[in-house]
Amino acid sequence: MRLKIALFLALCWIFVALFAPWIFPYDPTLGDLEQKFLSPSAQHWLGTDHLGRDILSRLGYGARISLFSVFVISLLIALSSFIIGIIAGYKGGFIDSVLMRICDVFLTFPTFILALFFIAIFGVGITNVILAIVLTHWAWYARMIRSITLEAKTQNHIQAAKMLGGNDFMIIIKHILPVVFLQMIILITLDFGHMLLHISGLSFLGLGVQAPMPEWGVMIQDSAPYIMEHPILMLYPGLCIFISVAIFNTLGEALRDKYSLQMEKQ
Repeated sequence: MRLKIALFLALCWIFVALFAPWIFPYDPTLGDLEQKFLSPSAQHWLGTDHLGRDILSRLGYGARISLFSVFVISLLIALSSFIIGIIAGYKGGFIDSVLMRICDVFLTFPTFILALFFIAIFGVGITNVILAIVLTHWAWYARMIRSITLEAKTQNHIQAAKMLGGNDFMIIIKHILPVVFLQMIILITLDFGHMLLHISGLSFLGLGVQAPMPEWGVMIQDSAPYIMEHPILMLYPGLCIFISVAIFNTLGEALRDKYSLQMEKQ
């Protein structure tokens, strides 16, 4: 039941992000100073901000930016860590040692500090933030996939396929990749909130998405000067971040529990 509820809420969140231009009637970047700081009404359900922009529309478009960014990050991490982790785990030996030492270098530093270092090199902007987060996270995923691959390749049917002269590439595709792929989905879902907090945090610091784009971290930053008079402006994007993290963490935990039960039954 928990898995179904979490999946339904996640799909609703994704639906809002995909169809934001058709759901929300206002341009999220277009302001009207005569309409600033309006209270919630029939025209503006959550009111307007300090530039007269509709808050609900900005939250909806913010979901689009945040979810799309996390999707791109997840895809890039999956591709890089799949290749490195499976090669290291399946081949072993010198190749494994070299790849794991490279991973150790990246894992030595805290991810957020390392992300700041890469942004200092590449410059600010959402593209560079995505690249920085990928560079700070791929090593951990590669190590996890290597561990899964090491465990998977000891299974009897894989050993039999190797003894019969099976092609390594086909063995990986048919027997190892399905196991690794499922685990990867669970890991990325569990890490969704962490990536989202990275994006929002870097945007709040002015290093990620740039104003006037309606990203949740940017909205919190824009609202900070008015926290005493209009604290609700910071509450809305903060709640969106909290709800998103909670939904996808719950989904990841539910997927992990279900997968673990299936493995125990097998």
